[in-house]
Amino acid sequence: MEQSETGSPRRARAAEATDDAAVLRELIAEATAWADADIDASTRAEARSLIARATAGDAEAAAELHASFGGRLAFGTAGLRGRLGAGPKRMNRAVVSQTTAGFAAFLREAAERRGSRTAPSVVIGYDARVGSAIFARDAAEVMSGAGVDVYLLPEAGPTPLTAFAVRHLDVSAGIMITASHNPPRDNGYKVYLGDDDGGSQIVPPVDAAIAAHIERVATTPLAQIPRAHGYSVLGSGVADAYVAETSAAILAGLPQRPDAPGVARGGDTDISVVYTAMHGVGAEIARRVFLSSGLPSVTPVREQLIPDGAFPTLDFPNPEEPGALDLAFRTARGVQADLIVAHDPDADRLAIAAPHPDEASGYRRLTGNELGLLLGWRAAERAVAAAAQRGVVVDGSLACTIVSSPALRAVATEYGLGYAETLSGFKWVSRVPGLIFGFEEALGYLIHPGIVRDKDGISASADAIAMVRELAAEGRTIWDRLDEASERFGHFASGQVTLRLPSMPAASALAARIRQDPPSAFGDTAVTAHRDLLLPGEAEVPADVLRYELADGSRVMIRPSGTEPKLKVYLDTFSDAGSASERRAAAEQALAELERSVRDLLGALQSAATHA
Repeated sequence: MEQSETGSPRRARAAEATDDAAVLRELIAEATAWADADIDASTRAEARSLIARATAGDAEAAAELHASFGGRLAFGTAGLRGRLGAGPKRMNRAVVSQTTAGFAAFLREAAERRGSRTAPSVVIGYDARVGSAIFARDAAEVMSGAGVDVYLLPEAGPTPLTAFAVRHLDVSAGIMITASHNPPRDNGYKVYLGDDDGGSQIVPPVDAAIAAHIERVATTPLAQIPRAHGYSVLGSGVADAYVAETSAAILAGLPQRPDAPGVARGGDTDISVVYTAMHGVGAEIARRVFLSSGLPSVTPVREQLIPDGAFPTLDFPNPEEPGALDLAFRTARGVQADLIVAHDPDADRLAIAAPHPDEASGYRRLTGNELGLLLGWRAAERAVAAAAQRGVVVDGSLACTIVSSPALRAVATEYGLGYAETLSGFKWVSRVPGLIFGFEEALGYLIHPGIVRDKDGISASADAIAMVRELAAEGRTIWDRLDEASERFGHFASGQVTLRLPSMPAASALAARIRQDPPSAFGDTAVTAHRDLLLPGEAEVPADVLRYELADGSRVMIRPSGTEPKLKVYLDTFSDAGSASERRAAAEQALAELERSVRDLLGALQSAATHA
């Protein structure tokens, strides 16, 4: 009996070991076939090294083999995003080629369905990340080989430029090779659609249709994917047009001096602006837009000015990350700057910071919600002024994502504008009918929807600089403007708790545990209503978002990140009692208490998962 009891676990362990060995053999066979077909020498060598080490019993290599070859990098509404490396679950030339062939098949099918007599067309852009240029050329060759008319942008550039090019060139689609603000060893593949989609990112069910084509292509030997070099490499015309249209829109929206028609108010006020590109591709085109818009020249953070996919001064090239703006703060202190402007590496996001006496660095960064409120308010003022000039009733909508501050609703109500909340992502924001301004709390702003149908850090930064210059001409600061907003609309305090997890599935699993056992209160404040946006009819499409309304008017939103291994919790509180400072203090106190209770909840869930 004693031998039987000890033998049973041994047999189980032996069976598990046999299963593990069989899985490893299968992975090695798949990796070997993948390496034999690979068109890139570096990833082919990487795969063969993993195979050799795993075969020799290296557990770390076996784990990496499973992570790289145990499935396929999923294509969704954000396209692809993942770590560079060998295998179908990594970003590499083989995956980019297969993805492009699948996307080309989708475009041809869509053209046939519309009865189009001309070939579909695509514009391809890329940033300065490792691998971006060669991935873009692979995409151009595969699209051309599939009979698609291809226009390749001439050099690494910002994502908003590619989004603009889809509309400007009137093409069927756009591809942008970028991983935006992800860690240095990541890259990605982002897709836009022209025609009826007007240059917006894809939404369901289009992503699934493209993914199905990609899956079919993935069963075809890589060497059988047709390639051709009949694509066009564009000149500077697209960038020139972007600069001209964007600066014209900025200039048209500037308030004019009554004593000098044609001269922007505050245009003669000297402000000092520090700019960082975060080793990305925004600097040159931003400089041109600022110059053409009559805005002041900027002092660059020289250590981060030149595009560099290694991001040598940053662990995470994201303006939201702690420490990301340290070099900008140092540069700003040296020139006593009135404003810091920071783009993420592909310049679709914007962060700004201004002098603040309470900060050890001398500067405080505005949150995405604060800047979204100010730019949205500014857009509302422009819309009302333009309508008055034409003698018509103001029309149009302000929009933000559901996890962004509800402050924009108050602005829309005040100015007689429509208001919409969408699921996360500019693929939804950009599609709001009559949109005049949209934002998301993650530093994304859409200032001129008629020019670009995606977030655009370049046009947003020009508008922000113009705003600060106008305030300076009145002897005010951006903090004064935020106080004015609190007095007019009430004070909305927002915060975020971000939990970094080992993987994206781990973030989804934690959200699922909250869904299964939803909280009835956060701290001492009861939950009065909650919505699960995965349920049919709760959103445009089912989304992994949980929304909780609290008895004191606060709001909690929980969702896994769609691009990073993080669980994000968005917190909003509100006060409209007393002066601006009293409103701010009350809302911030409620926010601090809410954040503590959320951290307690997440800590308890993680602890329970660890001991389960």
